[in-house]
Amino acid sequence: MTDGLYLDDAYLRAFDGRVVASGPGEVILDRTAFYPEGGGQPADTGRLTAGPARAWSVTAVAKSTAGIIHRVEGPPPSLGELLHGVIDWDRRYTHMRYHTCLHILSGVVYHRFKSDITGGQIYLDRARMDLSIPDFDRRLADEVVAEVNRVVEQDYPIAVRVVPRDELVRNPGLVRVDAQLVPEVESLRVIDIQGFDAQADGGTHVHSTAEVGQVTLQKVENKGARNKRLYLSLGSPVRPPE
Repeated sequence: MTDGLYLDDAYLRAFDGRVVASGPGEVILDRTAFYPEGGGQPADTGRLTAGPARAWSVTAVAKSTAGIIHRVEGPPPSLGELLHGVIDWDRRYTHMRYHTCLHILSGVVYHRFKSDITGGQIYLDRARMDLSIPDFDRRLADEVVAEVNRVVEQDYPIAVRVVPRDELVRNPGLVRVDAQLVPEVESLRVIDIQGFDAQADGGTHVHSTAEVGQVTLQKVENKGARNKRLYLSLGSPVRPPE
């Protein structure tokens, strides 16, 4: 299996890892900072190199039972080789900001309506979240986004912590999606927006809410009798990345 370095340090931009499996167009390393697609967050892209003369573009990253697969262009490196990886930081950081934005939105909606989320997706220029709230209209959406921006302005620190799975019995609000989607693991990774909200998640996030920047509501769509979809975009971060 692959050690996912992004789980402990979302700001890690470069790393070294050894090839434990390779095949046509793909590489598995013993450790990686590349985020594999999942939870609505797209995969990282970037480069792997072996010395000054050999390099591979990483075009996609995915989880598998064997480890984290890096899709690469060209003949793959050999088993046991030590590679240097560099992620496309601007892409990753944008995804981090949008992912944290969606967590703030989820927290606002949960505390106000006790509603869970039914879906979400992150892009480079926007993000969307699906909510199960009856009679949700543009006026309520504007109020919710205004509250999201108040949380951003408060500059709450964000920490990652790990809790035992049975914590869900005491605090079921840690999960905002269908409980059946929670993996069967002994412990859960929790993103804690300290002083505001905490929820289980496997994605990458910024260090503080101010890094999200100004949130703008683009539009609201009806996706069924109860399902509403919000599209959001971000301005520049108030606090630059560390």
